[in-house]
This record gives sequence, structure tokens and C-alpha cells, in this order.
Amino acid sequence: MVLYVLYAKADLEGVTSLFLLPGCDICVSVRNTLTHDQTRERIVIEASEQLHQADVPDHEKHRAEHSNHFALTWEGEKTRSTIRVLSDDGSKETTTGKKGKAKKGTSVGDDIITRDVQPQDDGQFVPILKLECDGLEPYAFHPMGKEFSVVNGGGTKVNDVDLSSGEWSDYDLSSGTSLIKNFETKFE
Repeated sequence: MVLYVLYAKADLEGVTSLFLLPGCDICVSVRNTLTHDQTRERIVIEASEQLHQADVPDHEKHRAEHSNHFALTWEGEKTRSTIRVLSDDGSKETTTGKKGKAKKGTSVGDDIITRDVQPQDDGQFVPILKLECDGLEPYAFHPMGKEFSVVNGGGTKVNDVDLSSGEWSDYDLSSGTSLIKNFETKFE
């Protein structure tokens, strides 16, 4: 399994925090790690639901214990390629719904801790999501309109922030204008 991290950056005005809502659906484009000419555009990963692998063929028994949030089989391949969304606290869901923590002294996610985008980040990319992938590589993130939330300058949380155009604005009588512009993402 390979870890891919989604990084985001944005210019924030009147916003103290921008973050992904826990368990939200994520839209990404992926490619086959063996041949980059095989791609799937704009797949939706339901992070709140896990796929269970009840009828796993014998040649895939090594994957039977791994739950995932998305799976596909590339043309010409016999094994499934999978994505598992890792939670903010470094744990991952298992097929029984219990969380499995990293052992003491180890780190799920290569010591990368996801966090909110904040004004003091000053245009720097910030890790906001971790995906554990096997047989595929995410290369683009596509905001759909309901996966982000912000806390405005007055401390009010606003859900369902639509960043699909790369910008968002809101006006609150008590805190004034909240503005996000130049929103960008990348996978590493």
C-alpha cells in the first residue's frame, strides 16, 4: 500500500479555518500505477462507507483482511486496486467498523498530520487528507460542493462550502465578509 496525501492551499480573508468535513464524499481522478494510460476520471469515494470483500478469489486472499472505500479492477489485471481513506487521528476503519491504531513508536502516514488550512499558512500547501492506495494513484482532486467547512472570523462554522470554482464567499452581519480565493490542491 502506498500513501498519497492531498494538499490544499488558498487565500483566506475573514476565515480562520478551512477543513474537509469528516466522512464526506471525495471526488478524485486515478490512474493505473503500472500503465499511466489507464485512468478513471472523477470517481467518487464514499468515505463514510466501507466496502467489504466477502467473496475474494483465492489469488487475492492476501487482501481479504483489508477494508477499503473504493475498489476497481484495471483492464488486463486480475487483482483489485483499492483506496482506503485514513482518518485524521492516524487510524483506519477495519471491516468490523473498529479503528486500528498504529503501534507505539510507529506512524500511519509517514508522520504527516492532516490539518485545517489557516490564514497564517500564507499560500503554502497544507496536508488535508490521506489515502492508502494499492494499484492506483490519485492525481487530481475535484471539489463537488459539500465536502468543506469553514469557521469565519466571528467563530461561526459554515458547512457545505462549495469550492468547485476555486472561490467562495459569504457575508455574516456580525463578522462581515468571508472569502476564499485561489483554492488549489495537489497529490503527493
